[in-house]
Amino acid sequence: MSTDEAKSRNKRLVIGLGVFQIMMALTAGAGGIGILGDPTGVNMGFSPDQLKGTPFSDYMIPGLFLLLVIGLGQLTGGIVTFARYRYAGEIAMFLGALLIIWIVVQVLLIGLASILQPAYFLFGVVEILLGRRLRENMKD
Repeated sequence: MSTDEAKSRNKRLVIGLGVFQIMMALTAGAGGIGILGDPTGVNMGFSPDQLKGTPFSDYMIPGLFLLLVIGLGQLTGGIVTFARYRYAGEIAMFLGALLIIWIVVQVLLIGLASILQPAYFLFGVVEILLGRRLRENMKD
């Protein structure tokens, strides 16, 4: 593969991963803000009964985590990816793993409550794979 082809492919990877991370940040931010606006979760379609047997009396802490950790984390990931920061691939892999852990814990605590849970699990896998490819490309 020529150097120009490699640069073009790497540019597409950076743009794809960066856009993916910004979209993840937007959805997590919107979800977190929605939950914080109504910690009972009713306005977001959640049942307070889903929290029975969990350490939470309402959705405030999960909403904060979604907004601050997942949302801001993904925003930061998108910024460092677009900036072509040396460790952007590793950061993406970490954020993908964090997203997977977030979903697994959610399912363990409240059960499979939405099609979004497996979708975001898969998004975490995609982010890990894209981050791995970016890491490999940054070494070249």
